[in-house]
Amino acid sequence: MTTPWDDWNHILKLDPDKELPDGVTYGDLCATGTDAIEVGGTMGITEENMGAVIEACAEHDVALYQEPSNPEVVLEDDALDGYLIPTVFNAGSPFWITEAHKEWVRLEGELDWERTTTEAYIVMNPEADVAELTEANCDLGADDVAAYATVAEHMFGQEIVYVEYSGMLGDEGVIEAAAEATDESTLFYGGGIHDYDSAYSMAQYADVIVVGDLAHDEGIEAVRETVAAANDA
Repeated sequence: MTTPWDDWNHILKLDPDKELPDGVTYGDLCATGTDAIEVGGTMGITEENMGAVIEACAEHDVALYQEPSNPEVVLEDDALDGYLIPTVFNAGSPFWITEAHKEWVRLEGELDWERTTTEAYIVMNPEADVAELTEANCDLGADDVAAYATVAEHMFGQEIVYVEYSGMLGDEGVIEAAAEATDESTLFYGGGIHDYDSAYSMAQYADVIVVGDLAHDEGIEAVRETVAAANDA
């Protein structure tokens, strides 16, 4: 089975709780060459700020996905190509493995399964908001991450394995181990990508790199550099 992300190299993740640099618009960011826009964040997310970013990106010709942090901010919007739903495999709280998902189904009933895909998150930065929120065990070596990736692909049939270092650049050895452990799943990497070289170093191993804070901190040209690196790797 083919998926949209089979052909992706780069995702730009936009956090509705963060401002853009002066003079930068969502349209500018959609035109950086990224393969997809993912709208999501961990803290300060509401239906209103989610909706505002989705609406701003919807008029541009780029794949658009929502990554909701909890069921209460999920938006039903035809402008979205789909929903990428994290399930944190190394979470300390079961809420972030299956309970949040159960609540979403219970509250909403029949979901748009044709447009919904889960992402097997492996969270690696203990100081990141997502690690604190999910009580993730981040004390993992490359072999642990590879084992999680194997479990995600072969036991749980996850289409996406996402190694997340949010806020810091990851260990290349860890990403390489995850890449070697996955055959069919698409390996996403996110965290600490800030220029061409850091993007290239991770894109050597990950199928898709995810760039987030850079858009909010630096703007258009910095994002374009990471797109070029992802395509060059």
